[in-house]
Amino acid sequence: MGAVYRIVSTPRFDREIEKLSEEDKEKVLDTIRILAENPHYPSLRTKKYRKVYESSVNMDIRILWRFDEHPVIIALRVGHHNIVKKLNKRKSGL
Repeated sequence: MGAVYRIVSTPRFDREIEKLSEEDKEKVLDTIRILAENPHYPSLRTKKYRKVYESSVNMDIRILWRFDEHPVIIALRVGHHNIVKKLNKRKSGL
C-alpha cells in the first residue's frame, strides 16, 4: 500500500531530527513512512493530546504531529519521551 498522507515537517522538527543519532534518524524515517500510510497503525501507539497526536518511534522517541487539510500531516516535533511530558504541562501545546 502506498502513502495516503503527505508528511510536511516544521523547521523545529527538522532541527530536532538532526540532533538524533543516525540509527534513531533512520527509525524516525521508517516511522514517518508508516505514519503516511496509516496514522493509527498499531505499532505507532498513536495517542491524541488536544489537537496534537503522539506516535512512537520506539520506547523512547516520539513524533508529535497534527492533521492539516487532507491529505497532509504536519510533523511538529521529534525527540525523547520528555517532549510529551512537556506537552502535557503546557496549555499552548508546543
